[in-house]
Amino acid sequence: MSAKPAARLISVTLDEESIGRSSPDVEHERAIAIYDLIEENSFRPAAHEGGPYALLLSITENRLCFDIRSQNGEPVVTHLLSLTPLRKIVKDYFMICDSYYAAIRTATPDKIESIDMGRRGLHDEGSNILMERLKDKIEVDFGTARRLFTLICVLHWKG
Repeated sequence: MSAKPAARLISVTLDEESIGRSSPDVEHERAIAIYDLIEENSFRPAAHEGGPYALLLSITENRLCFDIRSQNGEPVVTHLLSLTPLRKIVKDYFMICDSYYAAIRTATPDKIESIDMGRRGLHDEGSNILMERLKDKIEVDFGTARRLFTLICVLHWKG
């Protein structure tokens, strides 16, 4: 079994004061998104050699705060990311997810597949926007950007 690279997240914690707790369903989805992100990721603050990293996410004035620390808790860097550029894509993503879950009950397989393709396309678009917004701050691969985008969406989900 090969060792995991150092440039990765080993923990992700949500700040309960700024993000808050939610319904059991939403909490479950958040836990799954965090598990998926930790399980497979490539994450390194720009110009920082080290890792692995612990990430504390909080929200401050419509900005997502990335408080990045070394695995022993030493501060590495903090970045604020405006959520405004992601607002429309997250809203569209929720709308198409609602359509997808409604279609599963009654639509033809072709209709479900076309809605799912649109859902995946929006997810990819959101992931690309996130990668662009993180550029020069945090280096992530596309898969990690997808999992981070999923987590951001779950943070906005009210259940």
